[in-house]
Amino acid sequence: MELRHLRYFRAVADWHGFNRAARALHVSQSSISEQILDLEQEIGVPLLNRSQHRVSLTPAGEIFLEEVRKVLAAADRAVDLAQRSMRGEIGSLTIGYLVWGTGAFFPSVIRGFRKLHPGIQLSLLEMLPAQQSEGLIDGSIDVGFTRPLQPPYDRQLRSEVLYLDALVAVLPSDHPLATGPLPLRALADEPFVLCDRDVSPTLFDKITSACAQAGFSPHITQTSNVLSSVLTLVQAGEGVTLIPSSLQHPLFHDLIFCPLTEPTGAVELVMAWSPEREGAVQRAFLEFMRLNKNLIRKSQTTEGEEVDGPS
Repeated sequence: MELRHLRYFRAVADWHGFNRAARALHVSQSSISEQILDLEQEIGVPLLNRSQHRVSLTPAGEIFLEEVRKVLAAADRAVDLAQRSMRGEIGSLTIGYLVWGTGAFFPSVIRGFRKLHPGIQLSLLEMLPAQQSEGLIDGSIDVGFTRPLQPPYDRQLRSEVLYLDALVAVLPSDHPLATGPLPLRALADEPFVLCDRDVSPTLFDKITSACAQAGFSPHITQTSNVLSSVLTLVQAGEGVTLIPSSLQHPLFHDLIFCPLTEPTGAVELVMAWSPEREGAVQRAFLEFMRLNKNLIRKSQTTEGEEVDGPS
């Protein structure tokens, strides 16, 4: 049974005859008549009462028409959903984001994309950089906001830099150097508290590289796998640290965040995805991010900047 047969039958019922149905469908009257005869033969039931002046539905035809309307409505909906899916208007998207790493723009980005694409179901997962890379490979996430990709993932995945986040020094509020911008060399004799390299290799390497450019190797006395714990240890006077500027948090009121004068140093936040798993929904999200990249960068220095969609 073909959908064309059902559409012809519905048209004859709605227009109460072959002639008007044929004009509405822009086909010949004989074609419609033949198709409906084929339909009646296929199901073994007469659907129409045919006379010279009038066409009406048989009792079986009345019941059949009710179900035909449901079938055609479902078929039309299926076509619409398939086309919208192809355009990236509906579907699902799972996004991994870096714990304490996405900065002020992330909530605004999610709100903006949801507003522009209400038919896409978003799921958000906090994940460390290594976990995001694995998730992009195995398909458990579709897009990741993470640090620059490490080998071997840098060859398997794709990424784009969203912005460069300047490093700032973090000192207890009663530290003698906690008075404003300072050269990194001034911290050469201080104990350092850092995130474990296994947790955030990019940040760890950026810090040690910046210290090397300043002419010293940091004396690392403690590490932690959670940035909030690193800041708590600095609060407790266990040392100093460097963090991306976007991670400054008013919750740690007894810490001072000091900009670096030289060398400055910065760490990248990237948007990563798997080209092998890239579908219409991912492409829609990636394009949304590209169109809003300037607003995202501005939001890192302007509190409350909303990313509502392309202008």
